[in-house]
Amino acid sequence: MTHKTQEARVQSAEIVREYGPFAGASMVAGVTHDGQHVWAATGAALLAFDPASGESVRRLDCPCDAGTAFDGTHLYQIAESRIDKIDPASGRVLASIPAPGQGSDSGLAWAEGSLWVGQYRDRRIHQINPETGALLRTIESDRFVTGVSWVDGELWHGVWEGEESEIRRIDQASGTVLERLQMPPGTGVSGLESDGAELFYAGGGESGKVRAVRRPKPARS
Repeated sequence: MTHKTQEARVQSAEIVREYGPFAGASMVAGVTHDGQHVWAATGAALLAFDPASGESVRRLDCPCDAGTAFDGTHLYQIAESRIDKIDPASGRVLASIPAPGQGSDSGLAWAEGSLWVGQYRDRRIHQINPETGALLRTIESDRFVTGVSWVDGELWHGVWEGEESEIRRIDQASGTVLERLQMPPGTGVSGLESDGAELFYAGGGESGKVRAVRRPKPARS
């Protein structure tokens, strides 16, 4: 499949704030937003912090080495070759399903009653049934896929190859790249989630940071 990346709207990402590194955490993989707090997957614990103050407010000890999502009630967390459904109040794992990449999964998002799972080196995004893990559809990319986010009916994902990283908006039907936010050199994007308004929260991998990035206003047609 050919992707018309060269026709995409391209601009530099506007980083408006950095959070972390966080105590006891050396990396950030998945990122999600529950309407109040940002959650960051740090390998051995999910940390929630207040985006206004930057202060950590919750810690759930659990395996969390890749993407994180929130469906309005529960957290979903990639843990090696499975996806755990977690009660955010208690930290208890309520259910688990197999992850489609069997351990090569990256980003995770919730939208339209489905989970959307990034496949890093496979350069794909899978839509799966959140109860069974059944594969519903696949969107191809032309770059390594990290975090995944849906906001206002738009599908965005992180890209991280070598020292180059971007946040991209793609056509959900064709995978065509529509918009590219280029991160500064050496600034990677691991997890990705929107606050539902004007910001993305982007995990920074081994930097241990989460960066707030301005979501651009829709282009005028």
